[in-house]
Amino acid sequence: LFLPSFQDLFGVSMVVPLMNLHIKSLGASHTVAGIIGSLYGIMQLFSSTFVGCWSDIVGRRYSLLACILLSALGYFLLGTSTTVFLFAISRVPVGIFKHTLSISKALLSDLVSERDRPLVMGRFNAASSVGFILGPVVGGYLTELEDGFYQTSFICASIFLLNAGLVWMLPWSEEDTGNREHQEGNKGTDSFSANAKRDLHLKSATNGALASDSLFQSPWIQVATVLKRIKGIACSDLWDIFLVRLLMSVAILLYYSNFSLALEERFGVKPLFAGYLMSYSSALGVLAGCLLGPITRLYQHNTYRILLHSSTLTCTLILLYASALSIWMVILSSTFLAFSTTIGRTCIIDLELTIGGNEASGTLLGVGQSVTSVGRIVAPLLSGIAQEFSPCGPPSLGVGLALVAILIMNANKQKYCSHGNVKLKNQ
Repeated sequence: LFLPSFQDLFGVSMVVPLMNLHIKSLGASHTVAGIIGSLYGIMQLFSSTFVGCWSDIVGRRYSLLACILLSALGYFLLGTSTTVFLFAISRVPVGIFKHTLSISKALLSDLVSERDRPLVMGRFNAASSVGFILGPVVGGYLTELEDGFYQTSFICASIFLLNAGLVWMLPWSEEDTGNREHQEGNKGTDSFSANAKRDLHLKSATNGALASDSLFQSPWIQVATVLKRIKGIACSDLWDIFLVRLLMSVAILLYYSNFSLALEERFGVKPLFAGYLMSYSSALGVLAGCLLGPITRLYQHNTYRILLHSSTLTCTLILLYASALSIWMVILSSTFLAFSTTIGRTCIIDLELTIGGNEASGTLLGVGQSVTSVGRIVAPLLSGIAQEFSPCGPPSLGVGLALVAILIMNANKQKYCSHGNVKLKNQ
């Protein structure tokens, strides 16, 4: 699963940075390009929850293969887009079904114990991030060739087809067995987790049994089941976790929203330097993913404490950047921010799955992706308003939102700590 995740983001990151240049070369205005980009974000916002829940119903194998193949179709159509209309059409299957990494994370959650999940998720994110670092370099080189964008799109589609073959060859029978053992080993989990599962109206079942029962149901029955599960999530007591995720996501997006422009206005450095600094941060993020194992052992696998401390560090570092008097303070804050954001992103996912229950991992990850998509829609608007006052306005606003998230976590401290203590005793 680490190899397909690396290839996934490698292929996507080859194409995405070049898309604005391509659509403008087709004659689209800035407004049209922005509308198409926004429509893609809106499709991702609504589809992530539905696709994640659908993967819980029909099983990871069929949902993951369907998402990979339909994403491949989208990038193939992108490689044939010679008009703005065809370009827009090519974004539809990708906007709806490009949730391959979320379903892969749900599959990993099915296969590993709660104790090992942060470590495995950290390595998974590290593998994905390496692909995201290397992809733009290869894509930029290919663009220099004649019809380079079209060749890059076809290569990306081919990578997704290769991923479909790799996923098809996975030992799925072992996954079903492992999932049964995992669920049997987690019987008698603490009362808080049991209450959360009851709130979600979710029944315990293996992926294999779930797929065999649900795959051949009529589409209407599947849609009704998806809607019922989403209603269960909406009525559960997980609102505080998703709110913390939203606030921290917007805070980090505000930090990066005007990064290059702010560095140029405040310190007179060129955008190229900002690009190098962001690449440096991405590389450190990969290292942070690999260090999650020792960190979780240091904290005795208390995910809540790790998340609280990483969020506090993130808030402090964004404040340091907003008040920086020299470029060296910016480099210092970027260095440690790469670690805190990577660790926090992994811990919030682990906390969602721990409290919500593994039987709904696809649904929970889908809702989490939708929450992050809301942040991507809201952050540019807030950033634009804040920049009217100062180049430091967006990160300063981000500090305020991060503080609210930390206060929410402290207000619910008893709930998470009691859950974490029982979890450790069971393990």
